Amino acid sequence: MKTAIIGTGGVGGYFGGKMAKAGLDVTFLARGAHAAAMRTKGITVKSLDGDFHVENVKVKETISEIGPSDLIMVCVKAWQIKEVRDELKTIVHENTVVLPLQNGILAFDELAETIPSKNVISGLCRIISKIEGPGVINHFGVSPIIIFGEKDKSDTPRLHAIKELFDTAGFKSQVSPDMDAELWKKFIAICVSGLIAVTNTTYGQLREIPETRQMMIDLLNEIYTLSQKMNINIESDFVDKTVSFIDSFPYDSTSSLTRDVWEKKPSEIFYQNGTTVKLGEKYGVDTPVNRFVFNCILPGELRVRGRE
Repeated sequence: MKTAIIGTGGVGGYFGGKMAKAGLDVTFLARGAHAAAMRTKGITVKSLDGDFHVENVKVKETISEIGPSDLIMVCVKAWQIKEVRDELKTIVHENTVVLPLQNGILAFDELAETIPSKNVISGLCRIISKIEGPGVINHFGVSPIIIFGEKDKSDTPRLHAIKELFDTAGFKSQVSPDMDAELWKKFIAICVSGLIAVTNTTYGQLREIPETRQMMIDLLNEIYTLSQKMNINIESDFVDKTVSFIDSFPYDSTSSLTRDVWEKKPSEIFYQNGTTVKLGEKYGVDTPVNRFVFNCILPGELRVRGRE
């Protein structure tokens, strides 16, 4: 199975690196110094689960150069989906499976506006990782896993073929019969990223200060209430479980959105707290903490995007 990794950041670099290490047919999309380093030195992954290095990886700087692929793992930022989806069509053949791994709940729909929906499945990943330097990926939090499934909840042979591929690569994966629920569960948790950004904290600091911990819990409860209004199948104790999950994160860890905001880069704020606010208005659910977070980040986000 020929696999294209669209975006070799913390997500694509880790999972694609594991696949390349296992000898699978993987081509990475990367640019600039990162691509040059991968081309000459391979890819290095520093990981809580053990470091590894892969020589002679295949790297392209444009999607069209990759050529028709059987599995396309879309690992760019959520806001970049609209930027790459037209070019993605050039490497999609009749039986290609496009697997988005973005934060948020909009990736499938945004891809399916351009790519035939029959070629797209739903997916997400859990990992805290980043590019440490050209050709170097650092996985420093959370046990990595990819969860994926059909949008219509059906059980299909292609899901099991992908599961077998991921098993060969040596990382955890799970086929889910209800990806809407899985996406919302991650969505609820990841929206804490914006709160970390505006409070200038790490996960550890946020959760240990009573006032910010309560803000975090309130933020989670707002999105959970919204999910129930939208008939998403999530268990009633999910917020408690999410708080316990966040309590397990490394003390000094942050998220990609948090770091993007601090570094004055375009972030996923419209796809996280911004989506919560928008859907809250649509479904009549009050989301004051999420609105506060979104409104605090919005001016800087608009400034950054105005300079693009």
